[in-house]
Amino acid sequence: MRYRLTFVAGLALGYVLGTRAGRERYEQLKKSAQRIAQNPAVRNTAETAAQQGRQYAGKAFHTVSHKVGDRVPETVAQRVRSLRERSLDGTPEDDWGTSNT
Repeated sequence: MRYRLTFVAGLALGYVLGTRAGRERYEQLKKSAQRIAQNPAVRNTAETAAQQGRQYAGKAFHTVSHKVGDRVPETVAQRVRSLRERSLDGTPEDDWGTSNT
Protein backbone atom coordinates (compact mmCIF):
# COMPACT_ATOMS: atom_id res chain seq x y z
CA MET A 1 0.00 0.00 0.00
CA ARG A 2 2.85 2.37 0.81
CA TYR A 3 4.32 1.91 -2.67
CA ARG A 4 0.97 2.52 -4.31
CA LEU A 5 0.57 5.76 -2.37
CA THR A 6 4.09 6.84 -3.35
CA PHE A 7 3.35 6.07 -6.99
CA VAL A 8 0.09 8.05 -6.95
CA ALA A 9 1.83 11.00 -5.24
CA GLY A 10 4.60 10.93 -7.87
CA LEU A 11 2.05 10.73 -10.65
CA ALA A 12 0.15 13.73 -9.26
CA LEU A 13 3.35 15.74 -8.82
CA GLY A 14 4.45 14.94 -12.37
CA TYR A 15 1.07 15.98 -13.72
CA VAL A 16 1.11 19.30 -11.87
CA LEU A 17 4.67 20.11 -12.91
CA GLY A 18 3.97 19.03 -16.48
CA THR A 19 0.92 21.21 -16.82
CA ARG A 20 2.76 24.20 -15.40
CA ALA A 21 5.63 23.79 -17.84
CA GLY A 22 3.21 23.70 -20.74
CA ARG A 23 3.44 22.60 -24.32
CA GLU A 24 6.26 24.99 -25.18
CA ARG A 25 8.66 23.44 -22.67
CA TYR A 26 7.62 19.97 -23.84
CA GLU A 27 8.56 20.87 -27.41
CA GLN A 28 11.94 22.22 -26.23
CA LEU A 29 12.67 18.99 -24.40
CA LYS A 30 11.56 16.94 -27.39
CA LYS A 31 13.87 18.88 -29.77
CA SER A 32 16.78 18.49 -27.36
CA ALA A 33 16.22 14.74 -27.10
CA GLN A 34 16.05 14.41 -30.89
CA ARG A 35 19.24 16.44 -31.32
CA ILE A 36 21.06 14.22 -28.83
CA ALA A 37 19.72 11.04 -30.44
CA GLN A 38 20.90 12.19 -33.88
CA ASN A 39 24.40 13.06 -32.69
CA PRO A 40 26.89 10.75 -34.46
CA ALA A 41 28.94 10.21 -31.30
CA VAL A 42 25.85 9.13 -29.37
CA ARG A 43 24.74 6.84 -32.18
CA ASN A 44 28.19 5.23 -32.44
CA THR A 45 28.35 4.69 -28.69
CA ALA A 46 24.87 3.15 -28.65
CA GLU A 47 25.74 0.82 -31.53
CA THR A 48 29.00 -0.22 -29.86
CA ALA A 49 27.15 -0.94 -26.62
CA ALA A 50 24.54 -2.96 -28.52
CA GLN A 51 27.21 -5.02 -30.30
CA GLN A 52 29.03 -5.72 -27.04
CA GLY A 53 25.76 -6.69 -25.40
CA ARG A 54 24.99 -9.14 -28.19
CA GLN A 55 28.52 -10.55 -27.96
CA TYR A 56 28.33 -11.07 -24.19
CA ALA A 57 24.82 -12.48 -24.44
CA GLY A 58 26.03 -14.98 -27.04
CA LYS A 59 28.91 -16.07 -24.83
CA ALA A 60 26.60 -16.43 -21.84
CA PHE A 61 24.09 -18.35 -23.95
CA HIS A 62 26.70 -20.89 -25.03
CA THR A 63 28.17 -21.26 -21.54
CA VAL A 64 24.79 -21.79 -19.91
CA SER A 65 23.50 -24.11 -22.61
CA HIS A 66 26.60 -26.32 -22.34
CA LYS A 67 26.36 -26.49 -18.54
CA VAL A 68 22.63 -27.08 -18.11
CA GLY A 69 21.73 -28.68 -21.42
CA ASP A 70 21.38 -32.18 -19.96
CA ARG A 71 19.45 -31.05 -16.86
CA VAL A 72 16.45 -29.51 -18.59
CA PRO A 73 13.45 -31.12 -20.27
CA GLU A 74 14.22 -32.61 -23.67
CA THR A 75 12.03 -30.14 -25.55
CA VAL A 76 13.93 -27.20 -24.08
CA ALA A 77 17.30 -28.87 -24.71
CA GLN A 78 16.33 -29.52 -28.31
CA ARG A 79 15.37 -25.87 -28.80
CA VAL A 80 18.68 -24.72 -27.28
CA ARG A 81 20.60 -27.07 -29.56
CA SER A 82 18.82 -25.75 -32.63
CA LEU A 83 19.55 -22.17 -31.59
CA ARG A 84 23.18 -23.02 -30.95
CA GLU A 85 23.53 -24.64 -34.37
CA ARG A 86 21.85 -21.73 -36.07
CA SER A 87 24.10 -19.21 -34.33
CA LEU A 88 27.17 -21.25 -35.30
CA ASP A 89 26.03 -21.17 -38.92
CA GLY A 90 26.23 -17.38 -38.76
CA THR A 91 22.56 -16.74 -39.44
CA PRO A 92 21.91 -13.14 -38.35
CA GLU A 93 18.18 -13.53 -37.83
CA ASP A 94 16.26 -14.01 -34.62
CA ASP A 95 13.01 -15.92 -34.08
CA TRP A 96 10.94 -13.15 -35.67
CA GLY A 97 12.94 -12.97 -38.88
CA THR A 98 14.58 -9.64 -38.12
CA SER A 99 18.28 -8.95 -38.09
CA ASN A 100 20.19 -8.52 -34.84
CA THR A 101 21.57 -5.14 -35.82
